[in-house]
Amino acid sequence: MEKIPLTRAGYDRLEEEMKHLKSVERPAIIAAIAEARELGDLKENAEYHSAREKQGFIEGRIKELEAISGLADIIDPETLSGPIKFGATVELVDEDTDEEKTFQIVGEPEADIEKGLLNIASPLARSLIGKEEGDSVEVRTPGGNKSYEVLSVKYI
Repeated sequence: MEKIPLTRAGYDRLEEEMKHLKSVERPAIIAAIAEARELGDLKENAEYHSAREKQGFIEGRIKELEAISGLADIIDPETLSGPIKFGATVELVDEDTDEEKTFQIVGEPEADIEKGLLNIASPLARSLIGKEEGDSVEVRTPGGNKSYEVLSVKYI
């Protein structure tokens, strides 16, 4: 199996989510199922079916997080330097609109574009790998080609 690259912060967030699911969500849903069973006929018991569905989601997410945790390759960005690579925090400017954006290149399980965490497998991240401050990058996106200039590269 292939290792999954994660930053330390991303790994810690996944571990915290798993801990919360196991210690808070799982016991709560078990109690909700027991309570729904006490209401009688399970065939027409919406609370029971809803709780069982939620239990399936929780157990599936726990299994997914355990698999990711087992394959995690934790990379500390603070130990890196040089051209853009995994873990880099990159400040870009859109060459068409002059809009500035900052992203950290992270592993897929921790990616969240709303928080500036860019999936390493995304077209933008792939085009940035190996670039340095001052370089221009052309990215093919579903909305058309975009051009960015790299303003800064930091490993924090």
